[in-house]
Amino acid sequence: MADISRPLPYADGEFDDVVVSLVLHYLKDWSAPLAELRRVLRPGGRLLLSVNHPRILESSDPDADYFAVTEYSEEYTFGDQQAVLTYWHRPLHAMSDAFTEAGFRIAVISEPPFSPDTPKELLPPGLGDRTAFICFIFFVLEAL
Repeated sequence: MADISRPLPYADGEFDDVVVSLVLHYLKDWSAPLAELRRVLRPGGRLLLSVNHPRILESSDPDADYFAVTEYSEEYTFGDQQAVLTYWHRPLHAMSDAFTEAGFRIAVISEPPFSPDTPKELLPPGLGDRTAFICFIFFVLEAL
């Protein structure tokens, strides 16, 4: 795993856009990574990111407290290997607070549908005619 406590090897304001996809939900504390991402973006630059949707935890644990920042793990099979992935659930307000505290403004929040070309075996069972399901949430953040 990468050492997220070290600064990125880039100058302040070096980038117009930074993409961080499906990373932050593995981290307990978002403050240092978000501050470092803000540092390398020029003012007005965009951070495009995706994380597990905040409703994911409740779908697997109906007794979970949506409003608590909570660590949870799930077991997966990748080919013939088992893996346990550990996540940090955050309610939407905790995400938006972290973005604001790091110097970002939320420009877009998106819960997009899946591609119509997605093979059915890759989708959750029982979707019927629905074209979307709660899985990830996407943000476009503007550096202030």
